[in-house]
Amino acid sequence: MLRRLAIALSFVPAALVAQSQKEFASRREALLKRVGDGVIVAFGAHEPAQDYLSFYQSPSFYYLTGLREPDAALVMVKKNGQVNATMFVQPRLPAREVWTGARIGMAGVETLTGIRGRSSEQLAAVLDSLAGTGQQFLVVGDVPAHEAEAQGQTAVRSADDQLLDALKRKVSTLRITPVNDVVEQLRSAKSPAELALIKQAVEITVLAQKEAISALTDGINEFELQALIEYTFRRNGADRPSFATIVGSGPNSTTLHYNRDDRFIDINDMVVMDIGASYKGYAADITRTVPASGHFSTSQRDIYQLVRDVQSAAERQAVPGAPSRLMNDSANAVMAAGLARLKLIDSPSATYDCSTGANPRQCPQYRLYYMHGLGHGIGLEVHDPEQFYYTARLAPGSAFTIEPGIYVREHVLEEMPDTPRNREIADRLRQFVMFYKNIGVRIEDDYAVTDRGVERLSAGAPREIAELEALMKAGSTGPAKRNREMVERYRQSP
Repeated sequence: MLRRLAIALSFVPAALVAQSQKEFASRREALLKRVGDGVIVAFGAHEPAQDYLSFYQSPSFYYLTGLREPDAALVMVKKNGQVNATMFVQPRLPAREVWTGARIGMAGVETLTGIRGRSSEQLAAVLDSLAGTGQQFLVVGDVPAHEAEAQGQTAVRSADDQLLDALKRKVSTLRITPVNDVVEQLRSAKSPAELALIKQAVEITVLAQKEAISALTDGINEFELQALIEYTFRRNGADRPSFATIVGSGPNSTTLHYNRDDRFIDINDMVVMDIGASYKGYAADITRTVPASGHFSTSQRDIYQLVRDVQSAAERQAVPGAPSRLMNDSANAVMAAGLARLKLIDSPSATYDCSTGANPRQCPQYRLYYMHGLGHGIGLEVHDPEQFYYTARLAPGSAFTIEPGIYVREHVLEEMPDTPRNREIADRLRQFVMFYKNIGVRIEDDYAVTDRGVERLSAGAPREIAELEALMKAGSTGPAKRNREMVERYRQSP
């Protein structure tokens, strides 16, 4: 069963939260061990064409280097057990820095990473020279075309692809192998420092959820809650939202990734708030669903409690070393049984025709209302690589979500292909769909695994019906003051 443990994460001092130069070096060493001899080229993200737009570093490049500047590249030449590494960065140009801010330059990058620095203006010439040595290029970067070609497909060529294309035209024998998948697998196991940063992102997100739930009233607009949520993020040290903030009310609550956030909320609505702060590059992802009235109606309570029961069933299977599929198996069983009890499907094992033709393909009826996965990894991206994607088991270093949902769209029965059997199914279910129509519920929490067990990082966000109703009844007296301790933590950790 899921255990709430006071794991070591909770006591990591601020000075230790930051990832160290030694940690980034160990990640590069792990990559080098996974690949053969060759020229390992890791491209960072490029500066936006308009320098007034926000820049975000490539997650895998940041994972290997800790460098946040644009247009950087790491080149490591591995041969016969020897490695020679160089970091290419933008040179110091004071006239340019008036617009973009100060760059660390070649000397600064060596201080930051311990790797010899060179100007990014020399990158193309250096790669051109290395291409002629006969060594293969092992590439980490935005290279969708080269990844697609390895599978016999086609894709739009990125700037990184085009640079490699130019090298290939000069040296036709050059072998180019993307190794993004290798780095992503390394990223799937989070270090204690990474888990501490995720925990901080979660803490900030919990604050924002509580603020939004307290402030929700009949007649407020979704964008008002969005603004309060994102204000709370930044005021407490978050970089930004880790994804587009979702505040979906009424019919919008049944759209999975609705983010227009521009509808006025009615007193009879359910409101889904799927939000996450990014803290020093690491993402949280927490969803709460509440009634605009402050009190769950019978129909709202039915759907909400079923989703909570599904989440609890999955949590009971979240045990270190256990097969990850058990979480899905338990969740699906409880989901199907509950939807059958509410008469939204014919039976737990009932199917419908999900294709047409002489022998239509059959799909589970419960998937009409629950069409996404149970959860995903979190880390440098809100949908980050997770260990159980590769090993099928939970293990220390795992960071993931559990987020079941039910979405009763008013026209859900019309989404089935038009077959005689589906028309019969629709006739049986229609009155129950109408009873629960426009109720969407998702409940999502964040979890981490260490040697001591599993912790629900987002435990501070109320999720039981009585807790949510009490929080809404108390109401809001305005945004809370910033959390001074939390902001000081941000100041102390680079």
